[in-house]
Amino acid sequence: MPKLSPDAPLLHPDCEVHNSTFGRYVEIGRGTRLVNTQFDDYSYCDRHADIANAQIGKFANIAAMTRIGATDHPLDTASCHHFLYRPEYYWDDVTADEDFFTRRAARVAHIGHDTWIGHGAMVKPEVTLGHGAVVASGAIVTKDVPPYTIVAGVPARPIRARQPKQVAERLIELAWWDWDHARLRASLEDFRSLRAEAFLEKHQ
Repeated sequence: MPKLSPDAPLLHPDCEVHNSTFGRYVEIGRGTRLVNTQFDDYSYCDRHADIANAQIGKFANIAAMTRIGATDHPLDTASCHHFLYRPEYYWDDVTADEDFFTRRAARVAHIGHDTWIGHGAMVKPEVTLGHGAVVASGAIVTKDVPPYTIVAGVPARPIRARQPKQVAERLIELAWWDWDHARLRASLEDFRSLRAEAFLEKHQ
């Protein structure tokens, strides 16, 4: 029997999941926290990821200890402490600032298809990773990343293309991530053995 299922995600122990949805064949690593997040088909995250207010595309590879959609504190008020928006933690006559949480949830991070986010990396709110992008371990991504681009550093900057522009454009046009499960299985050996250009020549 396959480890993963089209019917329900594989949630490892000690996960916290709030207001999140899952596509087919999704795996969520031990101790991960998900808030307001959508995982599309075949995507996974490893242990102790912290993901909030995010849309994760198909076939995303998210390593352990990553942070996506890291929430911000107010910086233009007299204090940046969370007693401003969570006052009910401290007093019994006041409620949470729901407008603050609504604004925070609206700042969605978008992770494209066939992306790879390395160990300990952070992707800030409202950032988009294009299809095929790669984020190096420990990077902090504060700006959008073009498709099939590898970024690294603090703040993250492009270091090289994952695929030449023409190949990247053809892969996006092919959109193999939308193939059905049977076609993916039938093409498995080609995915394994062919370089991208040869794969395109055979399947485009």
